[in-house]
Amino acid sequence: MTQIGIMIEGQDGLYWARWQRLLQTAEDFGYQCVFRSDHYTNAAPPDKDSLELWVSLTYAASQTKRIEFGSCVAPTTFRHPAMTARVAAAVNDLSDGRLILGLGAGWNEYEHKKFGVPFYDVSTRYEMLTDALEITARLFLTDGPVSYQGKHYSLDNAQLLPHPKRGGPPIMIGGNGPKRTLGLVAKFADEWNGVFLPLETYKERTQQLNELLKENGRDAADVKRSLMTQVVFGKDEAALQAKLAGRSADELIGRGMIVGTPSSIVDQISLYAEAGVERFMLQWINLDDIEGLELMARDVLPSFHKG
Repeated sequence: MTQIGIMIEGQDGLYWARWQRLLQTAEDFGYQCVFRSDHYTNAAPPDKDSLELWVSLTYAASQTKRIEFGSCVAPTTFRHPAMTARVAAAVNDLSDGRLILGLGAGWNEYEHKKFGVPFYDVSTRYEMLTDALEITARLFLTDGPVSYQGKHYSLDNAQLLPHPKRGGPPIMIGGNGPKRTLGLVAKFADEWNGVFLPLETYKERTQQLNELLKENGRDAADVKRSLMTQVVFGKDEAALQAKLAGRSADELIGRGMIVGTPSSIVDQISLYAEAGVERFMLQWINLDDIEGLELMARDVLPSFHKG
């Protein structure tokens, strides 16, 4: 079944009342999941309200019953991976297995400098991500103590106690890079999250991933495929044009966004689903547009969430 959820920019004016309302809307109106970014602030001024990732996901674990939720994605530059693994395992257990742990290399230099977090070159950040994935996978899947000597992160007889139920949350890796990112996906991930990929590019990347999975002794079905991209939804043509504010729908679609009235949105999602996307995280920019989320749930979700 094709799964439709929403993705929230947690640094773009997110505070508790908004987060509570968004989670409740997703829970009540049939969305499959809610994901949120992990940022301290926007890439450029002005700074806006934000909620710390793991505090907000702990709230989601305790205040929702049905939806899956997770990080899209947590930079491994922010926290020692052992701490991320420890918190994620606890939140996943608290939610009865509804957390998806999304990890990435990080990209927002502005927020790193602003909050005193070292920001390294791309190669170093990918080395850090590789260490983090090794550590996370070993801590989740090993019953006894784990030792690991990495380039940037290490463990010395570390053990998660209590041991994570279900082997810990699924690991999702986000990004489009055909070599570094997809190589890590093929080795470590339970889910690959493509980002703002036009349909034809998505088809190329998912085929490249299939080949890499085969090289790693894994099947194509071992890794779930998801897409995070912005949606511009209008209940009718007039509402759509008001949201587009002069932008070209065709141009945005060409950049990998999903844009249109209900029937057009359904058609675009269906094309991606035919190409193998199993989960859609639709980036919802206006955090107060609850009416829009309700209308999209009414007019789009029934085409995919049967029953």
